[in-house]
Amino acid sequence: MIEVENLSKKYGTFEAVKNVSFFVGREQVLGFLGPNGAGKTTIMKILTGYHLPSGGQVKINGVPVEEDPVGIKQKIGYLSERNPLYGDLSCDEYLLFASGARLIPPKERQKAVDAAIAACGLEGHRSHRIEFLSKGYRQRVGLAQAILHDPDILILDEPTSGLDPNQIIEIRNLIRGLGKRKTVILSTHILQEVEAVCSRVLILNDGVIAAQGTAEEIAAGVKGGAGLETWELLLKGARVPCLPDLPGVEIRDVSSEIADNGIVRLCFTLGGKKPGVESGELIFDWALGQGCKIIEMTKKKLSLEDIFVKLTTDESGTK
Repeated sequence: MIEVENLSKKYGTFEAVKNVSFFVGREQVLGFLGPNGAGKTTIMKILTGYHLPSGGQVKINGVPVEEDPVGIKQKIGYLSERNPLYGDLSCDEYLLFASGARLIPPKERQKAVDAAIAACGLEGHRSHRIEFLSKGYRQRVGLAQAILHDPDILILDEPTSGLDPNQIIEIRNLIRGLGKRKTVILSTHILQEVEAVCSRVLILNDGVIAAQGTAEEIAAGVKGGAGLETWELLLKGARVPCLPDLPGVEIRDVSSEIADNGIVRLCFTLGGKKPGVESGELIFDWALGQGCKIIEMTKKKLSLEDIFVKLTTDESGTK
């Protein structure tokens, strides 16, 4: 559906995007993550034909964007980060205007507008002038124009920006539903949004891809993350709140605290396991040997937030 090969973009001497390659198929929701200035918006503008690449190529359904920019735009719905709207028009008037710009046949325009308004929860505001709408409802109008012509591809730059928690849930549900029959790319700074909506993640940093794949695939490949297990134990009756060496594993990042009723909370990371070694059994046997009762034992996975920080900061922790 979307093929990006060795994509680069320069603004003068500044290279905003550097040899980026990725593929997005049908019925996938790809989340763009990255700090400000990572190149997310630049790539989205190239995908939609608003900017031309300095190098590399973008294909939509096998067709290079620069060969048929108008035809490509007809297949894409785009919500830009700034969401430009005509404030002196009502929602109905603006979406009817947008339907004409999208070359929807005149007899079908009102039906398309009605469907977009219903999908974005704008029924009670369709006659209101856009300039008097809240930021959240203006965002809904922008999303309505993006889906107005029922495109195969949706490219959404910060789609839930300015929405309240209930509205965010509604828009996320809408995007999740659209992803079942469309290709969706969205950028966001909200990590929970990616986990809630996206089937795949692409993390950008300084114009290059730091990682891509599912959150689990990325976690497995993160430097210092592959093969590591983080455990948290609640122990009762522990004499010494620290973990001795366990056979076949390396122990690091040990921390402990005494909670209420003398229960000890113990956290640590295991690495260097040999094949076939069950760390859970080792920990249980150690606790039993120490005369401890395990109240709770939890194996934690590397969170998307942990992954993001590791991939977008250097070894000193500087972005």
